Amino acid sequence: MRPATPAPDEIHKLLQRYADNPSAFLALNERTEHFRSDGLDGFVAYRASGRHLLQFGGPFAHPVDRAALLAAFRAHAARSRKRVIAVQLQSEDARLYAANGFTVNRLGSSYAIRLADFTLRGKPFVRLRNKISRARRSGLVVEEADPFAVDAELTAVDRDWLRGKGRFTKELAFLVGERLGGAAASRRLFVGRIEGAAVGYISYSPVYGTRPGWLHDLTRRRREAPPGVMEAINATAVEAFSAEDAAWLHLGFTPFVGLDSEPEMPGAGAGVARIVRFLAAHGEKVYPSRTQLAYKEKWAPHVVLPEYLAFEGRPSLGAIVRLMRVVNAI
Repeated sequence: MRPATPAPDEIHKLLQRYADNPSAFLALNERTEHFRSDGLDGFVAYRASGRHLLQFGGPFAHPVDRAALLAAFRAHAARSRKRVIAVQLQSEDARLYAANGFTVNRLGSSYAIRLADFTLRGKPFVRLRNKISRARRSGLVVEEADPFAVDAELTAVDRDWLRGKGRFTKELAFLVGERLGGAAASRRLFVGRIEGAAVGYISYSPVYGTRPGWLHDLTRRRREAPPGVMEAINATAVEAFSAEDAAWLHLGFTPFVGLDSEPEMPGAGAGVARIVRFLAAHGEKVYPSRTQLAYKEKWAPHVVLPEYLAFEGRPSLGAIVRLMRVVNAI
């Protein structure tokens, strides 16, 4: 066994070979650790928190090694007297975890656009086109930028964005990407400017697997930015990705939405389901799911993918609180 973190470029190569999770690139976030086991081609991304190891995605590994890697990771957690919580599992992952005794519940959905079939023409996109046009008439210019070259001014955008969310709001962590860090060179950054000043930006991460392309990830805007700025930035990125023959644009994971599109996994936790549904109905202060969903539905996604949460053994309220703390929601 070798739980020590391998080199980032080695982890990136494993993602390129085996990742089929649209958000998999988030496994390269700076504070995320990577577990590997001798003889198994793959890794597990996680963060330690209290008595838990919070795992991101399923095992990123060769299909024949996935079950063995999960078992090795559980053994590693047990030696540390910790239990595993896994978040943002895809359907195949969820079935693997349920078969191995985890309590698995639906947590939300992710959304994707097939770029070859995407167009902003037609009646369904009238309002979206009008918002984009309004932003461009305000003088908005969108450019692709080097994240390190614009770090100072985008940090100022981040601060303004966070102040606009309210005094108790914190930036989410772990389940969202980063602008900088060791993997910055593999991301794409599009910045919107009015009269030369940055008013918003979107960072995109690469996606591998059966729906390769780009993940619409970190998004920030100044409070005074005119309506349509983020839509215009994304439309510019879509044009660039389409010109490069990218296959998919993934709009990312949103928790607490689309819960009824597929039945729960066998053995799902009734208590967890009640908490997730309560947050879906009343949790907008914890996470702006409805606002995120409304933005994603504007683009008429072609695919909606269910995502799951898994607890090793019986879930507890403390474990759920720990999860919320690690993602910085509370």
